[in-house]
Amino acid sequence: MSTEQQTTDQTTETTTPAPTVWPALAARDALGMIDFLERAFGFRRVVVIADGDRVQHAELAWPEGGGIMMGSEKTEGHWQQKAGTFGAYVVCSDPDALYERAKAAGATIVMELTTTDYGSRDFIAADPEGNSWSFGTYRGEPH
Repeated sequence: MSTEQQTTDQTTETTTPAPTVWPALAARDALGMIDFLERAFGFRRVVVIADGDRVQHAELAWPEGGGIMMGSEKTEGHWQQKAGTFGAYVVCSDPDALYERAKAAGATIVMELTTTDYGSRDFIAADPEGNSWSFGTYRGEPH
């Protein structure tokens, strides 16, 4: 017998987010990955729909805006995605504090904190399943 879980954060606004881009990733241990992303980087789980240990759909909010979608690794169907193939750049206002948080949580630091030649303060980390996360202050070109 399957059990379906739905976790919804009841303490935040319920306004539908503005249209945006949602990077998506898959994980072999999706529930463990959600815990890691909260602890290491500060993402906040908004919803997790799971059948036992298998996550069908999850949304994690970035405190400064935007978010990611994720679920368990899928090898069949229209949306197939292997674990460890994700990479994202996440804008943050305090990369130094985030760097310390990520290190303390066991993230693998791939590139130490640096100030780039275009003025962004960046570092790169890998999560336990090998996905790449780049964090920095560069917000993109005005458009």
